[in-house]
Amino acid sequence: MADTSYRRWPFFEARHAAFAEALEQWAGAALSPHDATDVDQRCRTLVRQLGAAGWLRHAVGGVRHGGASDVIDTRAICLARETLAYHDGLADFAFAMQGLGSGAISLAGTEAQRAAYLPSVAAGTAIAAFALSEPDSGSDAASLQCAARAEAGGYVLDGEKTWISNGGIADFYVVFARTGEAPGSRGITAFVVDADTPGLSISARIDVMAPHPLATLTFTNCRVPDSQRLGTAGEGFKLAMRTLDVFRTSVAAAALGFARRALDESVARATSRRMFGGVLADLQLTQASLAQMAMKVDSAALLTYRAAWQRDQGETVTREAAMAKYVATEGAQQVIDAAVQLWGGAGVVHDAPVERLYREIRALRIYEGASEVQQLIIARELLREPRAAAAAAPISR
Repeated sequence: MADTSYRRWPFFEARHAAFAEALEQWAGAALSPHDATDVDQRCRTLVRQLGAAGWLRHAVGGVRHGGASDVIDTRAICLARETLAYHDGLADFAFAMQGLGSGAISLAGTEAQRAAYLPSVAAGTAIAAFALSEPDSGSDAASLQCAARAEAGGYVLDGEKTWISNGGIADFYVVFARTGEAPGSRGITAFVVDADTPGLSISARIDVMAPHPLATLTFTNCRVPDSQRLGTAGEGFKLAMRTLDVFRTSVAAAALGFARRALDESVARATSRRMFGGVLADLQLTQASLAQMAMKVDSAALLTYRAAWQRDQGETVTREAAMAKYVATEGAQQVIDAAVQLWGGAGVVHDAPVERLYREIRALRIYEGASEVQQLIIARELLREPRAAAAAAPISR
């Protein structure tokens, strides 16, 4: 039984605890994780289930357009991802991508754009995707090369996007392309591109260790009308970063859900596995391992929900979100590795609970900012004020 005492922490309001409890009950009854033979179909099914049950409303901003509130509640997003990840990694993926894929529309879409896309995302009848990464542009997203050439009435997109989650099953993609208003990050614009737009093709599907829909997109003379541009031309990179800021803390929450499940599976195994005239939990090394796992889980939870709470108070959480993502994902990897070790040979059997977690956690240390990038962000934010003060100080001779 998962520990839910953290829901009483002062980071949360009563509605958050009620939300988490309701989702926990639904997930326990509705979700049964396994390696599906048709991952695309299972993901579509999960999106429909999450939408029909009302959970996707929390991934969309704007009550008028199907959202649970006018502003996305970061704590609710994190509680949802932690709970879903605990039960089923693909269900967490399906929920998260509906939010990330439509997040730029929630943040910067026109009334017409929001009305056209968000209600179906919230209902689970349309699948969203976020297309930022490229073959030579991942962590350094500002160096992207996919181009959007302005023409009368719209733009023509040419280039490639890769590592695109929901690629191949999405009904629309939020695409970031270089429009050239200025060098680097200041010359990028965002567009909503429907999946059936001529000139957009799925050029490759990508198989990864924890299966989920993933693809490379190719744009060839792909015409997009002005009405599909999101926000101001040249401001797309800022919009991408704003979108990621909403959801980066939730990556930490997903890692936390995986880690909690691994800890619970470890406790259950240690207290039932007979050996040396007792059980595995009687051994002091087992107890030490469980203690380390528990401390990593609680440390990650504190950082994750601090960042979520601060963002919901309207504060900038660049450093706090980076800390949460780094500690939660790195810690979850360690917790899950220890869980596999405690399970012994049974822990490496394909589709065993801890084996599945071992595959599911790995990508979280990479996507939405690799662990190395999070460390750079933390250091940059830590040094920002001292550097500014040093630059402003008179030079002593």
